[in-house]
Amino acid sequence: MPAAEAGQTGLRAADPSVLRVGSVYVGVQSVGDGIVVRQAASPDGLASAPAQPIWSAAGSDVWAPEIVVDGGRFYVYFAAGAGNARRMYVISSVSADRGYTTNAIQLALPDNKWAIDGTLFTFNGQRWFVWSGWAGDTNVEQNLYIARMSTPTTPTGPRYIISQPRESWERVVGDPYVNEAPEVIKDPNGQLHVVYSANGSWSDQYCLADLRLRAGGDPTYVWDWYKSNGCLFGSNRATMMTGWDPTLHANGPGHHSFVLLNGDIATSPPAGPRFPLVYHAVPKDMPYTWANRFWYTGTFCWWGSTTYSRANVPGANTNTGWGLKFFE
Repeated sequence: MPAAEAGQTGLRAADPSVLRVGSVYVGVQSVGDGIVVRQAASPDGLASAPAQPIWSAAGSDVWAPEIVVDGGRFYVYFAAGAGNARRMYVISSVSADRGYTTNAIQLALPDNKWAIDGTLFTFNGQRWFVWSGWAGDTNVEQNLYIARMSTPTTPTGPRYIISQPRESWERVVGDPYVNEAPEVIKDPNGQLHVVYSANGSWSDQYCLADLRLRAGGDPTYVWDWYKSNGCLFGSNRATMMTGWDPTLHANGPGHHSFVLLNGDIATSPPAGPRFPLVYHAVPKDMPYTWANRFWYTGTFCWWGSTTYSRANVPGANTNTGWGLKFFE
């Protein structure tokens, strides 16, 4: 079966961020120094929808815009800047495709370090921001961090590390080793998940893995998070978690978007049916390069009684709950 039949769209681009507003699907995409919005009646339709520019700045080199709805307003978070000066910024509007603030606000993330792939969500009545960043000022590894937000544009308090690329299956390619592109969802038990991309995006080892917060856990306490024992969506069998199969048609699936109503984790899907997923990948019949990444549409569902195990750390060695299955 050709790759195009397995969810490949005609949009040659990376880092999709898609949500549903009523019956309309809204996606944002970086285009060099700017950001465009597309709107369509289906996730597949986004690829052929007109690209509406919403923001640009010369020399900004925008990465991975993320569209979020909070309080009826649209916020687009993105990374911009050169080298170790790359930071998270945000623009906002009352409309999905126009009227965004011209001057982007730089988020005053705690410690003011290199940061990409940030997104906002609300859990248990508290706004949170989760992103990928550096511990210091050098490109050693990309970790996942979380911080509280007092408003959609105002971080408050310290940052807390919740994941580092320390497992063998997420260290297949390095320089640096990578945890990035966190996307948040809530499972049928109400537990929080951060599904992220591991291994370098320049490699077909790029894949999705899961962090599950234990029931009643503290999002700021790293040992309350349990990590899947391998990739849950990837193209290499050697790095897949036992019981999960590699992709057949797409190489290096990653940097995904759970397509939720208003992007709200309170609308996370129940157990049972499959729900829309958008991700980027490279067709298996093409060389694996950044230039050959396409947006793909797929589906996902919750997978019950999934045990994540660990050793030599505080807390219980195993945690059983909902995992996720992804489908091309």
